[in-house]
Amino acid sequence: MGVSGSGKSTLGAALAGRLGCPFLEGDGFHSAANVAKMREGIALTDADRWPWLDHLGAAMGQAVRQGGVVVAACSALKRAYRERLAAATAEPIAFALLDAPLAELARRMGNRPGHYMPPSLLDSQLDTLERPGADEPALTLDSTQGQDRLADAILAWIAQRLAA
Repeated sequence: MGVSGSGKSTLGAALAGRLGCPFLEGDGFHSAANVAKMREGIALTDADRWPWLDHLGAAMGQAVRQGGVVVAACSALKRAYRERLAAATAEPIAFALLDAPLAELARRMGNRPGHYMPPSLLDSQLDTLERPGADEPALTLDSTQGQDRLADAILAWIAQRLAA
């Protein structure tokens, strides 16, 4: 989870590869209307996000029931979004927040030509972001670290959670 440009998709795909499980790109679950809004530089509302989270969560739940584990990339910026996603998944879920400095996020977003999410929406995402509370199943990581290091940290954290 994290704002646009935090590295969710890149890390998620790598993590799924290590685990030998499906990877679901949350961006692919947005409606055409949501994509059009973002492409025009209009921030999504909660009402825009609820169906998207339900659709992605249902797909995640189905993948878990079929194969035992799934990795998904999703902004999940607010606690309510994470709770909605968990409810729609109807399976145990854990989040990794990828955090990075504003300048790095802007640089990454500027290097994604053709992506529907314009850099102009980064501030609205940062304003919306509610960092996970201590009571949430979430790990916060500095996404400027190498992809292998991030994947290792997530896998170690999950193993620790499973052992507890």
